[in-house]
Amino acid sequence: MIEFLARCAAPCRLALALALAVAAAAVFAQAGTRALRVGDYIVAVVNSELVTAYEVEQRAGRVRDEARRSGAREPAADSLHTQVVDALIDERVLVTYARESGAKVDEVELDRAVNSVAAANRMSVADLRRRLAAEGQEFARFRNNLRDQILVERVREREVQQRIRISDAEIERYLEQQKNTAAAAIELNLAQILVTVPENATDDVVAERRTRIDAALARVRSGADFATVARDVSEDGNRANGGAIGLRPASRLPDLFVEKSRDLQVGEVSEPFRSSGGFHVLKVLERREGQAVRVTQTRARHILLRTSAQASAQDAARRLLDLKRQIEAGQRRFEDVAREVSEDASAPAGGDLGWVSPGGFVPEFEEAMNQLAPGAVSAPVMSRFGVHLIQVIERRETEVSPKEVRDQARAALREQKFGTAYQEWARDLRARAYIEMREPPQQQ
Repeated sequence: MIEFLARCAAPCRLALALALAVAAAAVFAQAGTRALRVGDYIVAVVNSELVTAYEVEQRAGRVRDEARRSGAREPAADSLHTQVVDALIDERVLVTYARESGAKVDEVELDRAVNSVAAANRMSVADLRRRLAAEGQEFARFRNNLRDQILVERVREREVQQRIRISDAEIERYLEQQKNTAAAAIELNLAQILVTVPENATDDVVAERRTRIDAALARVRSGADFATVARDVSEDGNRANGGAIGLRPASRLPDLFVEKSRDLQVGEVSEPFRSSGGFHVLKVLERREGQAVRVTQTRARHILLRTSAQASAQDAARRLLDLKRQIEAGQRRFEDVAREVSEDASAPAGGDLGWVSPGGFVPEFEEAMNQLAPGAVSAPVMSRFGVHLIQVIERRETEVSPKEVRDQARAALREQKFGTAYQEWARDLRARAYIEMREPPQQQ
């Protein structure tokens, strides 16, 4: 994974539907040490934090609202309650661990996150303060909740990546798979000398034809021009062209031709070999390698917005769409907007991510980026880091070294393993946590 993703403190996708088990995506809405509201009660104690009935009902209400807005079926009340409680417990486990990990969030970064929430709700920070006060939330606690969210995601990226192990054997298997896929992308321009062998030919005829192909090869070995010998001897349809078949993908050539030319350099000639049609000698005129040797690198920039309970993925997407319209209308420059609002470490550089080879970004980011022409701006793109607006600056074809190929393979394998590693990490933390479930108070 490239540097900006490794550094990024943005959250996972905020799931307001049934994916509540991915707990790290949500804001840790109310600290467990606050006073209970009238009629509220403790549902669970998690390490030093509380999960309250008020929080459970708030979260369940958001899920029901989201289901109604999207036209999805509302989950059953009992099932939803269980999922919400489970998700909130997971969140408390993660936030208490993150606080104890020693990770820090500076005030500048926190201010940017607060400004982003305010902008996503189309209000100033002062308006946000007033709205929070009207809802009974302290602004200082709101900032601390955002700090906790950033801490969790920072610790998550660091520790989950450390848990992922990629062996040399896995890299070799991956590269072998890629090699088999890339083989079809290689283009070859071959020339051949063909001496046909009739079907059901006698041994004497086969021997005579073998003598002819050997003689043709001997002329070439002694310095004769391959094309001239092909025009004199060859019995295939490309004879007039000096035996040249023309540049075409390896997938459109006979497998036997691809195999016999695999170890030949451009300009080299094969030993005679036999197919069902007769005896052949091949010369490699040109070889254009596929992705195994050359890659298309992309230089892109992005604007990243985090999601939270106060600034949902939908809010972030709406804000980014508005910014996209301003950029495309020429009212603002992409890099200026990135410096102003992006919540990624690349913001001071105008969101510039530098040159990156295939496999350098998470799949959803890379898929959207690959569809853009240089200068074009994407629609909002969701990843586990938040919501992105992407602009491709330029592309280039470049040679890749063996080390770079292995690094790309390692990055791709890490990305494949990330989801499973994260779930294992979260389960391990929960297994070590102190969790005490509480019964609702008895009605008087």
